[in-house]
Amino acid sequence: MKERVLSGMQSSGKLHLGNLVGALSNWVRLQDTYDCYYFIADWHALTTGYADTSAIKESTRDILINFLAAGLDPEKCTLFIQSRIPEHAELHLLLSMITPLGWLERVPTYKEKQQELKERDLSTYGFLGYPLLQTADIIIYRAKYVPVGIDQVPHLEISREVARRFNYLYKEIFPEPEPLLTEFPKVVGTDGRKMSKSYDNAIYLSDSPVVVEQKIRTMVTDPARVKKSDPGNPELSPVYQLHKIFSSKEEIERVADGCRTAGIGCIECKKILIKNVFGVMEPIWSKRQELLDSPDTLNEIVEQGTEKAKKIARETMHLVREAIGFFS
Repeated sequence: MKERVLSGMQSSGKLHLGNLVGALSNWVRLQDTYDCYYFIADWHALTTGYADTSAIKESTRDILINFLAAGLDPEKCTLFIQSRIPEHAELHLLLSMITPLGWLERVPTYKEKQQELKERDLSTYGFLGYPLLQTADIIIYRAKYVPVGIDQVPHLEISREVARRFNYLYKEIFPEPEPLLTEFPKVVGTDGRKMSKSYDNAIYLSDSPVVVEQKIRTMVTDPARVKKSDPGNPELSPVYQLHKIFSSKEEIERVADGCRTAGIGCIECKKILIKNVFGVMEPIWSKRQELLDSPDTLNEIVEQGTEKAKKIARETMHLVREAIGFFS
C-alpha cells in the first residue's frame, strides 16, 4: 500500500508560474510514488473573499484545468473539489468543539494576513477557524504526509495538535500528518517581489504567449544598467532570478557574466528567458486548449475523483461518529 499524501490549492484566483514551480511540479513527481489526493479548496476562498464570490466558480474550473495541464494524471492521483464533499464541513464543526481559541490565535498567518489585507474585514470565525477547516481537509483522508516548504511546517503543527487531541479525548483514529519537506524555490514576479496575484506581478499559466512575452520584456532589471554599455549586478535583476529556475547552467553563466561585463544587453538576456519560459509553458498551453475544447472530459474527471474521495471521507466520519458516541 502506498502512503497517502494530501494537498490543495485555494480557488481565489488564477495559477501562475510560482504555483507551478513551488507546488504543481512537485505534486506531479509525487503521484508516481504516493497515493496522492489533490483538491481545490473553494470553501477556503471564502475565508478572506466572502464579500465577493463571483469568481469562485470560474477560478475552480481554471485551476482544475491547470492541474491537469501541468501533468497531474487522474489515473495516478485523486482530484476533487472540496465543497462537493460535505463531510469536510461536518468534521470541521466537530473539531471546532474541542479546539482551544488560543491555538487558532497563535497560527503564524492569522495576524500576518490581517495586516496584509487591512482593507478587508477579517474579524470572522471563518478566518480565525480556517486552520481547523484545513485540518479537517487533511485528516479526513488520514493522510500521512502533506508536502510543504520548511517555512510552512508551523502551519501544519496545529493539524497535528488537533488530531492528537481528538485521539486523546475519544479514540485513536487520526494519524498525525507529517510534513513532506520540499525545497520550493522563490519565484520572483515582474517587479522583483515574490510572484503573487495580490501584487499584480504574476505570469499566469492561462496567459497567452503574447502576454507572457510582453510581461517579461517589461520586467525591471538592475537600475545601474541605464545603457547597454553599463556593467551591472545580475543578482539585483529579477530577470536573472528567473534564469536560475528556467535556464540551463550554461545560459545562467552567460547572462551573469554578460551583465557584469556589459557583454550582453537586457533585451538579449530577456529573449533567452522568454525562450525557456515558453519551453515550459507550451505543453501546458496545448493541454489547456485540449481541455477547454472537451468540457465533458473535465466533468468526468471531477465526478470520478469526487466519488473516490467521498468514499474515504464517509468511512472516516463513520469512525468519528462512533468514537464520539453519536446514535447511528
